[in-house]
Amino acid sequence: MDDSQLLRYARHLMLDEIGIEGQQNIMSSRVLVVGVGGLGCPAAAYLAAAGVGQLVLVDDDQVELSNLQRQILHTTGRIGLPKVESARQALHALNAEPLIECHARRLDGPGLMELVKDADVVLDCTDNFTTRHHINRACVALKKPLVSGAAIRFDGQVAVYDLRHDDATCYACLFDPSDNLAPDNCATLGVFAPLVGIIGSMQAAEALKLLVGMPAGLEGRLLQLDVRTMQWHAMQVQKNPHCQVCASVHA
Repeated sequence: MDDSQLLRYARHLMLDEIGIEGQQNIMSSRVLVVGVGGLGCPAAAYLAAAGVGQLVLVDDDQVELSNLQRQILHTTGRIGLPKVESARQALHALNAEPLIECHARRLDGPGLMELVKDADVVLDCTDNFTTRHHINRACVALKKPLVSGAAIRFDGQVAVYDLRHDDATCYACLFDPSDNLAPDNCATLGVFAPLVGIIGSMQAAEALKLLVGMPAGLEGRLLQLDVRTMQWHAMQVQKNPHCQVCASVHA
């Protein structure tokens, strides 16, 4: 770590839970962020600012005017650009050190598995159940820690699923893939702008804690926020012994 890095990351180095070793772990890590919209923007911003060595951004959308109410990495001048490219420009302006890899396409199957395989932590910042279940299956199969966030209207939630632990739950333990859930997202129901900042920042916090070896405070818990009343509710998530995704992982 050179003098510039010692100064840039000084406030992390002061923390006993991080220190030089933890910051070096952050700087040598590779984090996959799927979705660079309302959740992915603040999450990626804090990960880049913290010095994550490699950030892999995946999103097949382009920047639109309606995104700018909440997707804080994108600007009016970058309307029409792929979101991953717009985010890359913003993140490099914030911190030029991280290597940022962009994938401007929807990934599933082998492509998704390849990116998950190389990641130390995966952040699900998407807005639909189908993609979330694809990401969860890949993380379960490869035993990669998954930090999952969601936000709609005035309600948000965040959780950590880490199948490196025998008693860990997965996303499908809580949300059955066979459930016929309506494909609602913020484009159809709306979302309160600061809510995605709160949830995305919490995803970044949990990811950084995992990278430095701190306990994930949200493993086995689904934390829900009603931003109208600013009431938090924590729900313990039990492993489903009949889960069609993770039940056989530790069998």
